[in-house]
Amino acid sequence: MSEQIHFNQIYEGCVEPGKEPKKLYRSMYNGAITAVSYAEILLSQAIREYGAQQPVGYPDTAYNIPVIRCMSGEQVTKLGDLPPILNRMRAQIKEEKTFENMLLWGESTWYAADIIEALRYLKHTPENPIVQPPWTGFIGDPVVRQYGIKMVDWTIPGEAVIVGRARTSKDAKKIVDSLMAKGLMLFLSDEIIEQLLEENVKLGLDYIAYPLGNFTQVVHAANYALRAGMMFGGIPPGEREAQRDYQRRRVLAFIMYLGERDMVKDAACAGAIFTGFPVITDQSLGEDEQIKDWFVSEPDYEKIVQTALEIRGIKITAIDIDAPITIGPAFEGETIRKSDMHCGFGGQKTPGFELVRMMGPDDIEDGKVTVIGPDIDTIEPGGMLPIGILVEVYGRKMQEDFEPVLERRIHYFINYGEGIWHVAQRDINWLRVSKDAFSKGFRLKHFGNILYAKFKSEFPSIVDRVQVTIMTDEAKVLEMREIAREYYARRDERLKELRDEAVDTFYSCTLCQSFAPTHVCVVAPQRVGLCGAVSWLDAKASYEINPHGPNQPILKEGIIDEVKGQWSSFNEFTYKNSQRTIEAVNFYTIMEYPMTSCGCFECILAMVPECNGFMVVNREHGGMTPSGMTFSTLAGTIGGGAQMPGFMGIGRSYLSSPKFVPADGGLARLVWMPKELKEALRPQLEQAAEDAGLGRDFIDKIADETIGIEGEEILPFLEENGHPALTMDPLI
Repeated sequence: MSEQIHFNQIYEGCVEPGKEPKKLYRSMYNGAITAVSYAEILLSQAIREYGAQQPVGYPDTAYNIPVIRCMSGEQVTKLGDLPPILNRMRAQIKEEKTFENMLLWGESTWYAADIIEALRYLKHTPENPIVQPPWTGFIGDPVVRQYGIKMVDWTIPGEAVIVGRARTSKDAKKIVDSLMAKGLMLFLSDEIIEQLLEENVKLGLDYIAYPLGNFTQVVHAANYALRAGMMFGGIPPGEREAQRDYQRRRVLAFIMYLGERDMVKDAACAGAIFTGFPVITDQSLGEDEQIKDWFVSEPDYEKIVQTALEIRGIKITAIDIDAPITIGPAFEGETIRKSDMHCGFGGQKTPGFELVRMMGPDDIEDGKVTVIGPDIDTIEPGGMLPIGILVEVYGRKMQEDFEPVLERRIHYFINYGEGIWHVAQRDINWLRVSKDAFSKGFRLKHFGNILYAKFKSEFPSIVDRVQVTIMTDEAKVLEMREIAREYYARRDERLKELRDEAVDTFYSCTLCQSFAPTHVCVVAPQRVGLCGAVSWLDAKASYEINPHGPNQPILKEGIIDEVKGQWSSFNEFTYKNSQRTIEAVNFYTIMEYPMTSCGCFECILAMVPECNGFMVVNREHGGMTPSGMTFSTLAGTIGGGAQMPGFMGIGRSYLSSPKFVPADGGLARLVWMPKELKEALRPQLEQAAEDAGLGRDFIDKIADETIGIEGEEILPFLEENGHPALTMDPLI
């Protein structure tokens, strides 16, 4: 009860006595009644058609119908589970028009909308999906987890849910361009989707701008946010008030309600307010339609984005980048096909390289961008040029070890540009510039402008000066590529020395604690963070940048178990930083006191008892696994900072590390993995297998879904191929 009182303090003063927004209340009440009635009609029809035992739920989720699972804790599995829930939602729609009742009308509307949409998915199959691209409909758990780390580290600073229709399609584009440039995740519903498509705005999963659909499909923004609370925040199903508190503090969402209003949308907005999300509309509101700080009017499109950010408390650090394209993380997943390409660079079709190197203070002119060679307006569309990207930095706290850390950021920073594409690194880098970006005026100097601005803003503690040289002159690229290769070779030798035994300090990563309060990740030279995004060098650099940040040094002191990898210093750090819930951690096994798992992990490692080994599944794999669970179900079980013997989240690259669960037998224990993951990692796994004395053909002894998805199914395959796990000591 105390939690509820504390949470409800956020509404204090929003409605003055005697000045209740009666007209708004009336609309929200009628909308809630309409939504619940519509859900009842559709549910009755579905039960008549399919029967009460018909399974119901969204695909690619462990939460079936997430609004219900989150708010009440009920795990709906069949149609017959839904009538009593809807009856309860109707019963809480009291006719008395009060603020407290308004919140409950909103909750009922969210329940009804999620039920309505789940019923639509009764007709969904992978071969005949009910929603066609670019519309997304329901967004599965793998996508939610994919962006977890960016929500945790505030790369994605908030979520904007846009409902309705802007005055013109150009207005719609202007609003969305502004939100994308600020890095927000977007959920779009109703006519604004068509408006944006008319203006050729890039939408879809790759752009973290989700065109959900129409009418009640907007609930997919709500069930996305609620699942984030369960996945990353470790909020147990049914902890309604804890979830509302989490949404208010961590999932910084707001509703932008454009165009003509209707009562069902008004009721859905009441659901947003119930969850802690304010609503900003472009419609003028009378005194009987406003709720201070919660249902607000801003008709001026020049001000509406800033107003929304201010009301929600989202702080954006403005970066002034001299480039004619929109720049933000929304475009990081953009793909530029050859037919859309104005020009390309590298990709081993032309010579290329990229290098970050530390220089002295007298060798750098801060902000200088130099282009050596022909620019992209000198070649025919579809042409190729050599590419050399040299970023030189000076900083009083800069270290040689930080060069490759900064160098890897070139990939991310360039991909933030709309119409710019970058893959790979070092001397196999590959870039493309789209026809659209070229037509807007993008030229080679803008690569330099982007890199300068991003390095200065992202690494202010170690980077004081930056200058960038972009080369397309082939002779110059070839000359500098040899120098770059000397840098790469020296770094590789240094990395070979970076073994767990060769250092006396590992680093913590508590970045995900803002989402998973009891999770403590420990990063070592031979074990990347389970999100796959934080290496030991990354963590070391992060500590230098911010000594009070999420990456803290942990000295390896007080050895307790050398084989399992337990140190008293690790235990003390973990206990103090896990809200005193995790007392012991073994670093080299998953069978006893394994490291906790947040929710951003790339893969999950799990025991397969029938085969005396382990399976691994990546978040992109949607099928069943020998654990008897899909990735989503597994992730819902072990995430949120849980310590689960026999299960653990890991980064993909950890699979090929010499320190891959050595106390359990290492790579020899791996008996199953998805075929796609196996092929993606084949070169690294073959090398790791050879180094471990298993032989390069060991990888073909690992079963995948084409062999079977149950322990008993894959066991004959393992026996036939002589898999070593079958002759190792029993796991349990």
